[in-house]
Amino acid sequence: MLEELIAFAKKPIYEQDVNSNASDKLRLFTKLLVLALGSSILLLIIASVIQNIFNIEVGKHAIDDLFDNNSEIKIFVLVVILAPFLEELIFRGPLLFFKNSEYFPIVLYIFTIAFGLVHISNFELTTQVLLLSPLLVAPQISVGFILGYIRVKFGLIWSMALHACYNMALIIPLLLVKLLDIPIE
Repeated sequence: MLEELIAFAKKPIYEQDVNSNASDKLRLFTKLLVLALGSSILLLIIASVIQNIFNIEVGKHAIDDLFDNNSEIKIFVLVVILAPFLEELIFRGPLLFFKNSEYFPIVLYIFTIAFGLVHISNFELTTQVLLLSPLLVAPQISVGFILGYIRVKFGLIWSMALHACYNMALIIPLLLVKLLDIPIE
């Protein structure tokens, strides 16, 4: 699996997998979900360690406002349904137009990086945040690449589903904390 992703990273080609059955697709989907979550958690830990070592303050995160101002159901719908649908349409949907183009690799990487950089808006924009933006959005860039990979292999619906499951795995624990009114501080 990892070798396939590395090979795709070295030479991205828009080539759908038409030979896999539903079971094979679900198996790959699950592996990619675990890889996406694992890589994000690792990158978040690295970013957090660097922030602590250098005493860097990145300010309030947008998730705090989302949780302060919305019900659990609304948060779930926004994060697990709406965001994956819209973001996949915007950042992975257009890849289809470049499937036979020599520029496909460049377009894939531009959309992957743009997907990551859009998420810098989750932070209070300060000079420190802007300077650290590659580190702060590294998890989203990593996941964006994995979403691009599954989009090319199986189609846009699969990238939407992977994105939704990824977001759900991250948001459910936070929703439970909010629902059960467990203090985090």
